[in-house]
Amino acid sequence: MRPLSIALLALACAVPALPAAAQSAGEWTVAIGAHNVNPKSDNGALANGTLPLSIGSSTRPTIAVEYFVRDNLGVEVLAATPFRHDINIEGLGQVGSTKHLPPTVSLQYHFNSAGAVSPLVGVGVNYTTFFDEDARGALAGSRLALSNSWGLAAHVGVDFKVGNGAIRVDARWMDIDSDVRLDGAKLGTANIDPLVYGAAYVLKF
Repeated sequence: MRPLSIALLALACAVPALPAAAQSAGEWTVAIGAHNVNPKSDNGALANGTLPLSIGSSTRPTIAVEYFVRDNLGVEVLAATPFRHDINIEGLGQVGSTKHLPPTVSLQYHFNSAGAVSPLVGVGVNYTTFFDEDARGALAGSRLALSNSWGLAAHVGVDFKVGNGAIRVDARWMDIDSDVRLDGAKLGTANIDPLVYGAAYVLKF
C-alpha cells in the first residue's frame, strides 16, 4: 500500500474509540467529493512480456452512501461518474483509452465518531466495468477491449467535523486486473491496482 494509505491507517490506529455518543445504528451518511484513480506504476506487459503497459490517472466526482448497521459500523457503497484513462505502450506511445466505473461495497469502522476528528478503516469488494475502449496510434483501426474485474478493496480516511457535517480525506486501494484483447485475441493482462485518493463533504441523516 502506498505512503498516503499507510499514513492514514497509522492515524486511524493511533486514535482510540471513545465511549461518547457514537455514529448510531440506523443512521445514514452521504459523502460528495472528487477522487483521483492513480494506477500503480507497473501495469504489466502485453504480447508475452514484450510490450510494457502504462495506464494514466483520472479524476472525477464521486458519491458514497453509508448505512450504519451498528454504532460506528457502516456499510458503504461508492459510486462515481466514469473515469477515463489513456493507455500507453513503451516505445509506441498512446495506443488507446478506456472508461471505467468502479462501484465498491465496504464494511467500515469509525473511530471516535462523536469527536472533532474521526478516523475510519474499511475492507470490501470492488467491481470494475470497462467500456468505450478506443484504439489509436499504432493500434488505430483495431478493436480494443478490456474485461471487467472483481477484486478486494481497502479504505482508510479521516473525518474532520465541520458544523453538522464533516470534511473527509481518504484513500483506497483496489485490486483491479483486466484481460486486454485486440480484435478478439488476448494480448495479456493489465495489472491496474490503483490508489484512489481525494476529499469529500459528508452529510449525516
